Amino acid sequence: MENHAGKRPNRLHNEKSPYLLQHAYNPVDWYSWGDEAFAKAEQENKPIFLSIGYSTCHWCHVMERESFEDEEVAALLNEHFISIKVDREERPDVDHIYMAVCQAVTGSGGWPLTIVMSPEKKPFFAGTYFPKKTKFGRPGMMEILNKLHTVWEADKEKINKTIDRISEAVTPHLDPTGEGNLSDAIFQEAMELYRSSFDEQYGGFGDAPKFPTPHNLLYLLRHSKLHKDEKALAIVEKTLTSMHRGGIYDHVGFGFARYSVDREWLVPHFEKMLYDNALLAYTYLETFEATHIEYYARVAREVFTYVLRDMTDPEGGFYSAEDADSEGEEGKFYVWTPEEVREALGKDIGTFYSNVYDITKHGNFEGHSIPNLIHQTIESFAKRLGKTAEQIIPLLNGAREKLFAVRERRIHPDKDDKILASWNGLMIAALAKGARVLGDERYELAARKAVTFITSKLRKADGRLLARYRDGHAAYLGYVDDYAFLTWGLLELYDATFEEMYLQEALSLTDELLRLFWDKEQGGLFFYGEDAEQLIARPKEIYDGATPSGNGVTAYNLQRLYYLTGRKEFQEYAEKLLHAFGGDIEHYPIGYSFSLMALQLAMNPPSQVVIAGERASEITRKMAAAVRVEYNPLRVVLIHDPKGNLASLAPMAQDKTMVNNKPTLYLCENFACQEPVTDLENL
Repeated sequence: MENHAGKRPNRLHNEKSPYLLQHAYNPVDWYSWGDEAFAKAEQENKPIFLSIGYSTCHWCHVMERESFEDEEVAALLNEHFISIKVDREERPDVDHIYMAVCQAVTGSGGWPLTIVMSPEKKPFFAGTYFPKKTKFGRPGMMEILNKLHTVWEADKEKINKTIDRISEAVTPHLDPTGEGNLSDAIFQEAMELYRSSFDEQYGGFGDAPKFPTPHNLLYLLRHSKLHKDEKALAIVEKTLTSMHRGGIYDHVGFGFARYSVDREWLVPHFEKMLYDNALLAYTYLETFEATHIEYYARVAREVFTYVLRDMTDPEGGFYSAEDADSEGEEGKFYVWTPEEVREALGKDIGTFYSNVYDITKHGNFEGHSIPNLIHQTIESFAKRLGKTAEQIIPLLNGAREKLFAVRERRIHPDKDDKILASWNGLMIAALAKGARVLGDERYELAARKAVTFITSKLRKADGRLLARYRDGHAAYLGYVDDYAFLTWGLLELYDATFEEMYLQEALSLTDELLRLFWDKEQGGLFFYGEDAEQLIARPKEIYDGATPSGNGVTAYNLQRLYYLTGRKEFQEYAEKLLHAFGGDIEHYPIGYSFSLMALQLAMNPPSQVVIAGERASEITRKMAAAVRVEYNPLRVVLIHDPKGNLASLAPMAQDKTMVNNKPTLYLCENFACQEPVTDLENL
């Protein structure tokens, strides 16, 4: 823990965000985002220095050490600016707007995000990381701040012209609504783009840096099934295998890092994010469903082991992230030397493990080694020894457990233990799918517990969903992602348990989402609700970045809800949403994979299975399992328990009742239903 002896805290000392608390003892007179700061700026006629980041951001730490802990920089900021610090994960609405500004002004973006703006929140300068003093062609904070102060005092006309130019440039970035009618030709267009950007040697798309973007792989899995496209499946398998073999995967403690700085997936940016691990676990599970290859199930289990061990609050919510840095060094917690491995495992086993996992004298990362299997598999290594993988895997597993125990004694990276409704929704979706696909009750229990946590802790008295919980305190009205991702998780949990309460909650959230976020003029969903703080813009997002967009996931959820319940308005909203963004999607379809998955559902009506019977009945459960033997991502399954209330939620199930008092399966395809089946043989 950092030593703050002799330092006076600033206003951030009273915040809950781990990121803001990291800056609570800076000499900078920080404000959090709020009326107090803006009133002060207006009263004193000072520009606002806005700094946005998150607690596990490596370059945010660097900029803090170089500038925000520096008395000289702090004196300049305190005299001439009102300084505001924002956690982008708590206020994605603020981050979204000013990141769009940075991208429009500079052509790129990232964190830390640095904005200078008027007291009216109108920006006239944008950038990312800056050192204290100018070096290597990058302007320094001292130079930037002095110049901006001079212009602010001497040339307000220039400032206002810059504000107007930026406002004009950023408008298209904040409202991407470009209408268009999508046809099924877009699926082949997307496939051609995926093929052309696919890295045949190492998997993934494009060159370095490489991000997992598992939602692209999910779309390709479904495309491969619908279009019998073997290449699409090959892209998925190659990418998932390469990522898991790379250093982006933690071979000692499990879980994936955020991205790889190189093409080979060797050197990660070592921070681990909840959303990546949720989406990746879900994708490995779906690939297991599609291929029945146990390897993919094993990776998903390992990711769940990491999340349930290290990222789960005792009350059931999931923490946000783990830092890349420990002891001030990026990756220090995760890397090894051959000597350290031999000391932990003994000479023979240590040498053996190092030979398998590429732990060498010269290292592959700043003189140390990141364990990886990029250039050899366990199978190929075993073959060279004249053994099988099955013969050496128990030895490697035992070695890994000992290394993990040794690593646990190291100083750990900081953990961002705030609980976000949106990212928890993604992990609920993954765990629920894991419960269904792998038949593991632990995952179902964890998903249930997380839903209970969110519905009890992240709600206002009137039921309004909130975005963040930490240290007994929930705050910030939920954003579109909170509603969309949690609804997805609830639909997956219904699919795993068939308990109507999860379907009911998904319906309630969707109704509230449409009421608070829907753009009645142009269609689509705004990023924040009509009841929230109104910022300088009310953006909409459809592009799928590191996480999928709330609009894309909602389009997918709406289609599923329509086929589950028969409520026509859900289909109509989904069609309007896809039409509202159709022009953008058509322009670059692989940037909108979740929207494409919604379109798959719209253009390929799924088969609907209703099983009338008691949910606890063995025959009912066997029927549900039987219809899922074959991978079919477009199928929806409901259980109409005579003791339940499904008929009130899904009118299409009302007339599907047990025949001769036996569990009965109804299959409907292409808007026509087949004869009901009451025995497993005929199924």
